[in-house]
Amino acid sequence: MSTKKILVIGSGGREHAFCWKLSQSPQHPQLFAAPGNAGTARVASNLPIDGGDFEAVKAAVLLHEIDMVLVGPEAPLVDGIHDYFLNDTALQSVPVIGPQKAAAALEGSKDFAKAFMQRHNIPTAKHATFTGETLEDGKAFLATMTPPYVLKADGLAAGKGVLIIKDRKEAEAALTAMLIDQKFGSASAKVVIEEFLDGVELSCFVLTDGRSGKLLPMAKDYKRIGEGDIGLNTGGMGAVSPVPFVDEAFQQKIMSRIVTPTLEGLQKDSLPYKGFIFIGLINVKGDPYVIEYNVRMGDPETEAVLPRVQSDLVALLEATAKEKLAEETIAISPNAACTVMAVSGGYPEAYEKGIPISGLETVTDAVVFHAGTTEQQGTVVTNGGRVLAVTGVAPTAQEALATAYKQMGKISFDKSYYRTDIGKDIL
Repeated sequence: MSTKKILVIGSGGREHAFCWKLSQSPQHPQLFAAPGNAGTARVASNLPIDGGDFEAVKAAVLLHEIDMVLVGPEAPLVDGIHDYFLNDTALQSVPVIGPQKAAAALEGSKDFAKAFMQRHNIPTAKHATFTGETLEDGKAFLATMTPPYVLKADGLAAGKGVLIIKDRKEAEAALTAMLIDQKFGSASAKVVIEEFLDGVELSCFVLTDGRSGKLLPMAKDYKRIGEGDIGLNTGGMGAVSPVPFVDEAFQQKIMSRIVTPTLEGLQKDSLPYKGFIFIGLINVKGDPYVIEYNVRMGDPETEAVLPRVQSDLVALLEATAKEKLAEETIAISPNAACTVMAVSGGYPEAYEKGIPISGLETVTDAVVFHAGTTEQQGTVVTNGGRVLAVTGVAPTAQEALATAYKQMGKISFDKSYYRTDIGKDIL
């Protein structure tokens, strides 16, 4: 397979990181991003189409003679973009990196994911699922739990569908709001209630061709808007890789108890999977438990993980498409990579767009990954809540963070905000 033209679907920091990494391949592929951002425009041709509009994607693939499609975000996968390609005679020969719809339900439905873990004896929190009809049962289940209570909308809710509540009456009210008042729309037609696991979270990434899998660098991300991990949840404010507490023994537990049973479970359940699996883990007293599956790379973890991958990403994706991943090795840099995210003022609530960004050209020694940016009359402006990520790479995490923060200090836009405590809790 000669992959000369690759289309990356998505518009965030993860997709810019993919384009950045693919552009370093000795195969020199021609890259396209749909819709992309001001960062992807530096290394790829941005196409003004929505990755969720499969007809538009098809037209672009045929027009530009695309050889491979890499899907960044979850929504097109959950909606079945891979199946759409397989079922269209004009697209069948174009490999899609990302699971088929049946397997994408691992992220599309928390209830489906929990049932999968139960079937394959993968350690996770005690849980039960409820609907509007079984609201009273849900309240009764809450009464059997010790606080805090964890409530998760079953469907996709853009990372905002998880509530952690200390008071039982409040938890009952929140359950009612989710199931009856549709607080998260159709995503909370079902709600999973689960026990709260106390520990440190981390992100595990696996690339699989459906037969075998390769472990990518692990990372720890920072979800809350405020320093000291307080305030509202966001899409992610920063990430650190590697994770200091993941030693050989802990990694072995992750592989034997979680990664291997997950890959074997996909095969046993006939869930077709060619792509990245994100396994959200929590370290509870030295034992790993699964919090959730995502059917794609995380963001901003990708911006810390890919700079540590030394292998040719194009070759790895080709091997994935051909089910020959077992023949590949992934070389990982011993260096640490640390990512800090700058966001728009007001995010994760209301924020302005179209604010000019200055200082980008002055950054040295670090990589700037664009997330919510676009270009207007030659000027890069903000176009989202999470605007850009700065990644430092160095022999130690402390040095990598110092680099990221020093270079972040050179970039400015009105009301910009970033956390200054990324990595401090574990370093």
